[in-house]
Amino acid sequence: MGAKKYTQEVIKEGKRVRWPKKDVFVPALITTIVICVFCALILSIEDLASGSLIGQLKEIFGGGAKQAADGAIRLIR
Repeated sequence: MGAKKYTQEVIKEGKRVRWPKKDVFVPALITTIVICVFCALILSIEDLASGSLIGQLKEIFGGGAKQAADGAIRLIR
């Protein structure tokens, strides 16, 4: 099957599809965008929190015993 025939078939199928009306499509699109933005914000917050936690753990366990004890005390406060 050549590219030209494939393209013609895709266009033919596209015309057969029942596309939603504008009054149905716009609310669905807005809902999808809002959910995507909400999920992106939640994932960003989780990423910041996990990065902060990893940084604190690295600070606590990354150095010698004195630095670990000082870091643990700072973490508790």
